[in-house]
Amino acid sequence: MIEILNYIGGKLQASHTGAVIHNPEPATGQIYSTLPDSDSTDVEAAVKAAEEAFPAWSSLSATDRGRYLIAISNRIREKHDELAEAESRDNGKPLWLAKKVDIRRAHENFEFFGTGIMHFASESHPMHDGINYTLRKPLGVVACISPWNLPLYLFTWKIAPALASGNTVVAKPSEVTPYTAFLLAKICMEVGLPAGVLNIIHGLGPKAGSAMVSHPRTKAISFTGSTRAGKEIASIAAPMFKKLSLELGGKNPNIIFADCDFDKALNTSISSSFANQGQICLCGSRIFIQRPIYEKFRDAFVDKVKRMKIGDPMDPESKQGALVSGIHYEKVLSYIGLALEEGGTILTGGNAVHPEGRCATGWFIEPTVIENLPYDARCNMEEIFGPVVTLTPFDSEEEVLQMANATEYGLSCTIWTSNLNTASRMSEEIKAGIVWINCWLKRDLRTPFGGVKSSGVGREGGWEALKFFTEPKNVCIEY
Repeated sequence: MIEILNYIGGKLQASHTGAVIHNPEPATGQIYSTLPDSDSTDVEAAVKAAEEAFPAWSSLSATDRGRYLIAISNRIREKHDELAEAESRDNGKPLWLAKKVDIRRAHENFEFFGTGIMHFASESHPMHDGINYTLRKPLGVVACISPWNLPLYLFTWKIAPALASGNTVVAKPSEVTPYTAFLLAKICMEVGLPAGVLNIIHGLGPKAGSAMVSHPRTKAISFTGSTRAGKEIASIAAPMFKKLSLELGGKNPNIIFADCDFDKALNTSISSSFANQGQICLCGSRIFIQRPIYEKFRDAFVDKVKRMKIGDPMDPESKQGALVSGIHYEKVLSYIGLALEEGGTILTGGNAVHPEGRCATGWFIEPTVIENLPYDARCNMEEIFGPVVTLTPFDSEEEVLQMANATEYGLSCTIWTSNLNTASRMSEEIKAGIVWINCWLKRDLRTPFGGVKSSGVGREGGWEALKFFTEPKNVCIEY
């Protein structure tokens, strides 16, 4: 049994009550670790430690802060395989995926912001009789709350720019996937990160997370998670005039025009539908296919999906691992049942899977493809966040825009076409914060990342993240 601990003031420790939460491995359904069931008292200790560390940390040069982040990045790289195995075990994703994506991005996040802060420049606005220039100062103690689908990847995506810009941090990983955050705490100790600069609190969202959001001395909240939780956070933090960055849900359209590169669209759409068991906020869960190629694409897509291997995340041949939790597993199955009630036809999948051996009691679901659902059916409007996609034919740009924009969400969209004019028009009209043309999940860490409508508020990435974690002050000098 692995004992996961809080990281407060540079030390690993249990919750002040000693209470714990039991954490299962998704592939087996069996408890393999415990984590602190922290509350407001633990959060207060973390905030106090962060406050004590803030003056010295914020006074360091950008170069010196950057060196600490680069040291953390290098240590993550050295521990790549160990961290990938921990992520796979904790989350249920295939080990090869954790190695290829999650851990690589974690060390890249620290490296990117550790070097980026050295080049972060303020603005100046000259006048004929004077000049204005902008100072940017760290906020103080900030709270970062990350989700369970890409645990270390998104945890570091928030922490790195907050630290780089001179803030001290109280961070909470999801209680569903706490393991790699605990290992990150050990890495911070190994590289000598000053005590209190980063504090990691484990526990439940309504208890520990809420205490972080409502704490009167946390200056900003960076949250990634469900739209429901985002609304609750905003209702608490907004009246306290805290800065808010909310990256929330998605119900992303994948739009395939008849003039696309068929093979590339087909192969990439397999990934964009089912990567990480469909548990990525950027997955294209609604596939719209122009009618002249609808049947050809549908049949080829279904054939490929049927051949995907589902099984033990540690098996390099497994393309699909386990869903993250028993509760989420039941939720996804309930939506598959709802799709049938709404008149949908399951072309492949739709069933729970019980692999032989150690994973017989794990939370596995077949990748599922559904057609014949109205574009405004609940399964096309609500975020399922699992290995479930719908196929819908369309005839014109106007028709597919109306269907694609119909949900409350607006995170990302993928468009497949060889016509530059079509791509440009669609990119203008689609209601999303991110549009990929003839690709998916092609990321440049310098670009703004975030959604519109119920998919969130604010942007992460590049200078946007460093601006969020700093307060601008204009200074005007008259000549």
